[in-house]
Amino acid sequence: MSARRAVQEAKNHPAKMRLARQRVNEAKVALGERGPVWWDDGAPDLNRHLVKNTPYAAWFDRLPKDKFDAPPQSRRSD
Repeated sequence: MSARRAVQEAKNHPAKMRLARQRVNEAKVALGERGPVWWDDGAPDLNRHLVKNTPYAAWFDRLPKDKFDAPPQSRRSD
């Protein structure tokens, strides 16, 4: 999070912004969010596929439809 805060603080400072973004990238690579895939379970990568075009289509069709009609409500209680 400190790297992300550094990006916010580096606005209007191109050199600082470059370094801050580099730190964010390094953190994301270290966390496995970017860079080479670190697992291989042999399953196909279904990321960015519509559920209807995946082996999960039948399962998804059985889910209650009312759960997907509206965006989730905020958990805040004012």
